[in-house]
Order: sequence, then structure tokens, then C-alpha cells
Amino acid sequence: MTVEEEVIKIQKKLGKMVNEDGTGQEQALDLLKELQTLDIDLDLLTKTRIGMTVNELRKCSKDDEVISLSKTLIKNWKRFLASTPTSKDTSSKDSSKSSSKTSSSSSAKKSDNSNSNSNSANNKKDDYRDKDSKNKPQQTSFPASSSTTDAVRLKCREMLANALKTDGEIPEGCATADELAEELEEAIYSEFKNTDNRYKNRVRSRVANLKDPKNPSLRNNYIHGALAASKLAKMTAEEMASDEMKHLREKFVQEAINDAQLATVQGTKTDLLKCGKCKKRNCTYNQLQTRSSDEPMTTFVMCNECGNRWKFC
Repeated sequence: MTVEEEVIKIQKKLGKMVNEDGTGQEQALDLLKELQTLDIDLDLLTKTRIGMTVNELRKCSKDDEVISLSKTLIKNWKRFLASTPTSKDTSSKDSSKSSSKTSSSSSAKKSDNSNSNSNSANNKKDDYRDKDSKNKPQQTSFPASSSTTDAVRLKCREMLANALKTDGEIPEGCATADELAEELEEAIYSEFKNTDNRYKNRVRSRVANLKDPKNPSLRNNYIHGALAASKLAKMTAEEMASDEMKHLREKFVQEAINDAQLATVQGTKTDLLKCGKCKKRNCTYNQLQTRSSDEPMTTFVMCNECGNRWKFC
């Protein structure tokens, strides 16, 4: 199947979605991504008019990802139009040629003079346009060094780059913030192979920890190469925490261990009671008089295996 046939096939599917007033667009994002991979030139855009179909889809869609990707495609296709002469110039030239042929011999000289004047004016305009295009920087929808055109991935890279620049610009001799952000995003994307909620949550956790002013060591280690992108992409929240937070967690764990040991010493160990959580028979119990003296004592039980606690009378 040729590229033109594939574009026409995709256009028909998108056209049905547009005619249905924005409903049934579950496959719209996949179709737009498929358009990104095709080698579409100006002739193909003119024949198929796929640009108009994508623009109509953008207007009627309620999906943010579909809207963003549609805008990216349209911006990329507009570059073809910037490098070609406008239809008004070509139509004016055609009309001037036809009028010069049909005019009489006496008015032919006048028309030739007017045509030469208009052509020189048009040439001057083209020169000015060329100068302006050289002076103005060409706008692109994504960095030239980027390896993807996915709008969600590009936004995530931007968030990661901003997080890396929390303390200012990256020191000289290190990779740029955009390069570091791209490498980290690639490592995260390679694990999930899509931009679902798991991917987004992973990126958000990296951004939050890299921006944390109380945890500058994580950011500095990654910037200076002490921490690889593949490792940072898979680190847990406990592993990314600052030294102060790790020390505090160790303190809480030690206190919990001491409390469990104290309860074991004060209580009575037994295998007659079964834990409802882990189903083990390794328990410790204490009995206290919590009600009136003529009522039985309340038994407090703790499982020595999982720490589950319960009571019974």
C-alpha cells in the first residue's frame, strides 16, 4: 500500500469521527500517531486535504492529547506552505499572461511595461521575504534534537528540565537540562512503552523529588553523573528521600521494634490463639480489668509474626 493510499484510508476514518460530532474517537490518537510516521509532502497534502480533516478533528475533539497532537501535525505541515509561493502570486501571473495574449498590438506594449513593473515589484517583495525569513528564527513545535513528537512526552521532558534547573542553570562541563531530562524520560518510557497513568505518576514523582529544596543531593548526583538515569527512573520514594528523611524513618522503625519487644516481655506467649490476619499461632496476650469487678477480664492479643492486635472478652 502506497503512502497516499494509507493517508486516504486514515482520512476516511477521521472524517467519520468528525461527522459524528466528536463521538467515537477512541482510535483518533492512534490514527494521528500513524500519520506522524508517514512521509507526507506538499503534493500529498494538496491531493488528500488531510490537513483540513485533522483541523476539523481538533475543533470537535474533547481529548487533550488528540487536540495537542493535531496542533503539532498542523504546525509541521505548515512548513511546506512557507517554502512555496502563494496562490495569489501565481494566479496574478497567469492572468497577466492571458490578458497580454488577448490584447491588441497597440496595448501590448503598455501591458508588457506594466508586467515588467509588477514583476520587479514582486521580486523586491520576495527579496524582502527572504531577508526576513533569514533574520527570524524558525519556530518548531519541539526541539530539533528530540527523538519523539508525542505531546505528552515532550511536556514531561519540559517538566523534568525545569525541575533540574531549580537551583539555577546547570554547571559548565555537565550535560544541559534538556539533555538530562530527555535521557531520564527515555528511561521511564522504555519501562512502560506508553504514556498511561503509571508513566505519568512515575514522571511526577521524579519531578517532585528533583525540585525538593530539602533534597539537593539527589539533583546534584544526577546532574554530575553519580546517579544514572536508568537507576533514577526506577528508584522508590524511600530510595530518593533525603538523608534527613531516611534518618527519621530509621528512628521510627527502631521505636516500633522497641515497642514490640516491650509488649512481648510484659505479655504471655501462647500458641492457643490464632491470628486472623496471617493465620499463625505465635501470639502474646495480656489481661486487664476494663469493666466492673463482677465481669470477666478483657484479653488483649498481639501476633508476634505480623504485629496484628485484637481483643476479646
